[in-house]
Amino acid sequence: MPASQFTIPWLDPHQPFPPPAQALDDNTPFPGLLAAGGVLDADTLEQAYAHGIFPWYSDDQPILWWSTDPRMVLRPGNFRLHKSLRKTLQRFIQTPGCEIRIDSCFDEVMLACAGPRSDQGGTWITDDIRAAYGELHARGLAHSVETWIDSRLVGGLYGVALGRAVYGESMFTRVPDASKIALAALVGLCLRHGVEMIDCQQETPHLASLGASPIPRADFIRSIRRQQQLPAMHWQSERHDWQLLGLNIDEYHVDTSDM
Repeated sequence: MPASQFTIPWLDPHQPFPPPAQALDDNTPFPGLLAAGGVLDADTLEQAYAHGIFPWYSDDQPILWWSTDPRMVLRPGNFRLHKSLRKTLQRFIQTPGCEIRIDSCFDEVMLACAGPRSDQGGTWITDDIRAAYGELHARGLAHSVETWIDSRLVGGLYGVALGRAVYGESMFTRVPDASKIALAALVGLCLRHGVEMIDCQQETPHLASLGASPIPRADFIRSIRRQQQLPAMHWQSERHDWQLLGLNIDEYHVDTSDM
């Protein structure tokens, strides 16, 4: 379909978002694109996530707002601990110097997520994005889950949480599986608090391999509306969270020879 045959609204600063159902569909080149323009600040981001909308654009583009259908989500109970990841996690939780921290260096995590990647030509995490999510973090609505080894940040992720509606944004790794360890820690935290799902936004084979699956946008929005009404999670990693993933935290013999 030629670009001239579809339009999206241009938003003034702090103008309400259109209903997510008005996003472009699969018959257009940009399925899920809802609107452009507006302003990127903490108030606007909070309203966007509350309605199942997220920003995604490059430095040379206007602010673009999306609400994809279907929506890729990870239900914590469906998280797949493959044999190799299970072994990695068991080693991690039993090895001195290996730990999960939450919100200890949010901006550093965002900077790392914004770094160049072999599968991407650039980054969508612009300076404006970092500043806006930093504002959300200051409000207690954006969080980082961090993998540390010997006092060194080696991987992690960040996302948004409104009540118990949890939205994953991006992750990074500096050593093998460090981002997966952070994701597993987030899943354990969500299991402890009864979170229905973690928003993954868009479908990828990697997310599917970890247990994520697409659901209709309408079902996703109904879920986040319920979850937003619940008290916020206690964003602190606890050793018991690993047990909720089926890991043995007491009696596992650790072989660190190849770590």
